[in-house]
Amino acid sequence: QLQLVESGGGLVQPGGSLRLSCAVSGSTSVLHAIGWFRQAPGKEREGVSCISGSGGSSSSADSVKGRFTISRDNAKNTIYLQMNSLKPEDTGVYYCAAPYGSWYPDPWNSVNQFDYWGQGTQVTVSS
Repeated sequence: QLQLVESGGGLVQPGGSLRLSCAVSGSTSVLHAIGWFRQAPGKEREGVSCISGSGGSSSSADSVKGRFTISRDNAKNTIYLQMNSLKPEDTGVYYCAAPYGSWYPDPWNSVNQFDYWGQGTQVTVSS
């Protein structure tokens, strides 16, 4: 079992930055890939970025490439999503998630590939 807890959300102006954190506890002896997803009101949950257990591989949605960076510190069991040049369309609830095992999800941006989810953190980009 894994427990995931997101933090770092808030209200930011367009062009601003936020760093989200995902703290992982439970079966941390296995390094799980971690995905970040977001869900805007009235829209489906979409994949934002994903990182492998070792941190050596990652994937990102085209809409965030060049602006968002995913990273992890396995010593702290924490995964980060650095979000720069934020736009109003980045607004939504951001979730981190993990698959049951140590594999890299394929496709990485499918919610069906993930078994453990955090409670989410709200990100609002508005002037």
